[in-house]
Amino acid sequence: MEFFPTAFADRMKATALEIAVLAGHLVLYPSGLVGERRTAPSSASGDGSPPGPGAAARPVVLLHGFVDNRSVFVLLRRALARHGRDRVESLNYSPLTCDLRTAAELLGRRVTELLDRTGHTEIDLVGHSLGGLIARYYVQRLGGDAKVRTLVMLGTPHSGTAFAPLALADAHPLVRQMRPGSEVLRELAGPAPGCRTRFVSFWSDLDQVMVPVETARLDHPDLTVQNVRVSGIGHLALPVHPTVATGILRALDDGAPATDARDGSTGAASVA
Repeated sequence: MEFFPTAFADRMKATALEIAVLAGHLVLYPSGLVGERRTAPSSASGDGSPPGPGAAARPVVLLHGFVDNRSVFVLLRRALARHGRDRVESLNYSPLTCDLRTAAELLGRRVTELLDRTGHTEIDLVGHSLGGLIARYYVQRLGGDAKVRTLVMLGTPHSGTAFAPLALADAHPLVRQMRPGSEVLRELAGPAPGCRTRFVSFWSDLDQVMVPVETARLDHPDLTVQNVRVSGIGHLALPVHPTVATGILRALDDGAPATDARDGSTGAASVA
């Protein structure tokens, strides 16, 4: 006899996974407070000159969410490295940042510096939650589409989220910018003709931070977008779940994630 509806059981599993992910992340969090050291690229020719654009896969820049840091991407970085992405860097923006646009400008400077340092002409971006909005603003509003081939977003509130953690809903400017109808979101909803970047947005049916969950879908008439529905995991698990990592790798390799023929979604296995 089944005592609990399947939907309730799935939500309980997702909540248990969120708690486990949060506990692990709290342990790693201090290690991500300091920005990573940027190293010079290895030379393909051995003569000390930087590699040319075709010497390796495009660099990847990872951008964390609100009140987080680069430690959230420890597992994803390992997956990228195993897949041949050996030029992966994370950007920490200050928790004191009061305007998403300021963080987007910082991202733009970092992208330019990375391209100059590596000799590449394009990069890929992966942003979690608010990080996805920052990356999207850079691409859409600051000319980043000339330098970003693919932007992957994980649990990003494209239409704004009504989720209000404690008193943060109106206390922090960045949280206000993630609310439905904010000035920044209106800017992003505006015309973006000729945008060259390819967008891939992962959204979860059990993401309790995205309210409603469909806000993490990106729908814009001027953008090339693929929305990927993930089943059975919550907001915090998106950057660490192996099935999502596989989907990210496929997206960065310019291949479409495996889709369900009915709704264009991809399912992530639940963790018991």
